[in-house]
Amino acid sequence: QVQLVESGGGLVQAGGSLRLSCAASGRTFSNYVMAWFRQAPGKEREFVASINWSGGSTYYADSVKGRSTISRDNAKNTVYLQMNNLKAEETAVYYCGAGSGIKIPTGVPVAHDMDYWGKGTLVTVSS
Repeated sequence: QVQLVESGGGLVQAGGSLRLSCAASGRTFSNYVMAWFRQAPGKEREFVASINWSGGSTYYADSVKGRSTISRDNAKNTVYLQMNNLKAEETAVYYCGAGSGIKIPTGVPVAHDMDYWGKGTLVTVSS
């Protein structure tokens, strides 16, 4: 059993920054890919960023590359997503997910690769 809890969402103006956190508990995450996805109303859940728990390799969607940074604090079992220069179209519920690394050899997961999900945190970017 793995539990993921997101936090850090809220209201931010376009051009502003926000840092999301995902606290994990229940199992060892050394063999898991951790990822952030987002989903706007009426749209598919889309990949944002991922990180390999042991190796520190990171991957980003093209839409956020250069503006976002995924990182981890293994001592706290926490993954972060720093988002800068936010755009109004990035308003969405942001979800933290964890998936077994052996199922994700590229390091870039799709939604169904995730074994565990948090309940999400809402990010609203106003223009």
